[in-house]
Amino acid sequence: MESCDVLIIGGGPAGSSCAWELRRHGLDVVVMDKATFPRNKVCAGWITPSVVETLRLDTEDYARQHVLQPITAFRTGLIDGRELETRYPVTVSYGIRRSEFDDYLLQRSGARLLQGQAMESIERRGGGWLVNGAITTPLVIGAGGHFCPVARLLGAAVGAGESAVAAKEIEFEMSTAQRDACHVRPDTPELYFCRDMKGYGWCFRKGNYLNVGLGREGSQHLPEQLRHFCEFLKQRGRIPHDTPDKFHGHAYLLYGHAVRKKLDDGMLLVGDAAGLACPQSGEGIRPAVESALMAAATILEARGDYSRQQLLPYASRMAKHFGPVSSPNGGPAFLRNFLAGKLLGNKWFTRHVVLDRWFLQTGKAAMQTA
Repeated sequence: MESCDVLIIGGGPAGSSCAWELRRHGLDVVVMDKATFPRNKVCAGWITPSVVETLRLDTEDYARQHVLQPITAFRTGLIDGRELETRYPVTVSYGIRRSEFDDYLLQRSGARLLQGQAMESIERRGGGWLVNGAITTPLVIGAGGHFCPVARLLGAAVGAGESAVAAKEIEFEMSTAQRDACHVRPDTPELYFCRDMKGYGWCFRKGNYLNVGLGREGSQHLPEQLRHFCEFLKQRGRIPHDTPDKFHGHAYLLYGHAVRKKLDDGMLLVGDAAGLACPQSGEGIRPAVESALMAAATILEARGDYSRQQLLPYASRMAKHFGPVSSPNGGPAFLRNFLAGKLLGNKWFTRHVVLDRWFLQTGKAAMQTA
C-alpha cells in the first residue's frame, strides 16, 4: 500500500502548480492523471507575463526546447465584420503549446507521478482516503478539469444544470505550402467575436504551428458556427484552404456561471474543476495557477488538519481574489448585439477594455509565492 501527504487528481497547470508549491515546502505529493504526458489539450495556448512571474518561469531556458511565441499585437473584430489591429510596444503574452507547457510544469513539480491511471474508486479509510484500493492519503485535490471525478464526488452536476462553454480547436504543424498560404502573423493572434457576444473564434500562429478554434456558451449549433468561422477565415485569406477539419472538443465553466462546491473534509477543487475560467475571455490557465497556489497556502496553514473547517480559508481567498460572482446573462441580447457592433470597431475600447482588461488583465498584479 502506497501513501502520500496529498494526492492530486489531474496533472494540468492547476494540479502541477499546486504540487510544485507543496513540494517546495516539503510535502510528499502524488499526481495521478489518466493521460500520459505529453498529451494534447484543447486550448488556444497563450500565457500572460503574470503567469510567467507567478510560476517563476525562466523564459530563455523554456524557449530553448519549447515553443514560446512573443505576442506584441492582436487582430480583433466580429465574425464577418471589419478587423482592427492593436499593437503594443512590449511583449504582452506568450504563445505556448499545451502539450509542451503542461508536461514541463508537471515534470518540474517534483511530485511523484502516476500517469495513465484514472481515479476509479475512492473510500474513507481511517480518517483519510483510500484511492483505487492502492494509495492512502489524508487529502485529495481535484484538478481534473470540467469533468473531474472529485468534482462529481462533491456534488457537481456535470453536464446537467450547468451552463458551460463548449469549444472546438485544432493545432497542427503546417507544411511549407500551408505556411506560405497562412497570413496570420506569429506575433499577432486573431480574435473574432460572435455577433451575440456569447463566444469568439481565434487563429494563432506559433512558429510552424497553427491553432484555430471557437468557443461559445452552450453547445447548440457549435459545429455549424465553427464551419462558418473557418470559411470566413479562408475567404479572408487568413488560414490555408486545406486546414484540417478534425477538431477536438472541450468544455469549461466561466466563473460565476455555476457554483460548484469547492471543498469538504479532506477534499478540495482547483482550476477548471472548480469552474474558474475568466468570464470575459474564457482564460483558464491563470485562474488555474492562482487557485492552485491559494489551495497550497491553505493546505500548508492547516498543518495536517484537513477538516472542512480548516480548509474554509481557501474559499475566502478565492472570493477575495476573483471577486463577487456576477450575473451570467450579461444584459439583454439586443443591447449586447448593439454594443458589440458599435464598440468592437472603436480603437480605445478594443485596447483598454477588450484586450487590456478582459484578455490581458493588465491591471491585476501577479500572484506572489512565499
